[in-house]
Amino acid sequence: QVHLVESGGGLVQAGGSLRLSCAASGSIASINTMGWYRQVPGKRRELVAVITSGGNPNYADSVKGRFTLSRDNARDNAKNTIYLQMNSLKPEDTAVYYCYSRLKWGVAGQLDYWGQGMQVTVSS
Repeated sequence: QVHLVESGGGLVQAGGSLRLSCAASGSIASINTMGWYRQVPGKRRELVAVITSGGNPNYADSVKGRFTLSRDNARDNAKNTIYLQMNSLKPEDTAVYYCYSRLKWGVAGQLDYWGQGMQVTVSS
């Protein structure tokens, strides 16, 4: 089991920046993928950026060049933290942002976890 704690959301003007953090604790050795999704009312939750162990981040086209996902594998501290640096924010980035983690084990075992979600509002 993994527990995800998010921080960093809030209100910012268009063109500004925010940094989201998500700290995972628990069975972090089984974490294969971590990242961020976002959702606006009436729409499906969409991928923002994800990173897989040993791989490079993947970004939605809408955030490429503006958002940067990084990962701190501080396993000695029993935590695994990711950061989403969001620059040049636009009003259309307004959404609830969810931290996401996928655990994998064995041949086919996998389980997804979600954070509680944070509001990010970009004013025009």
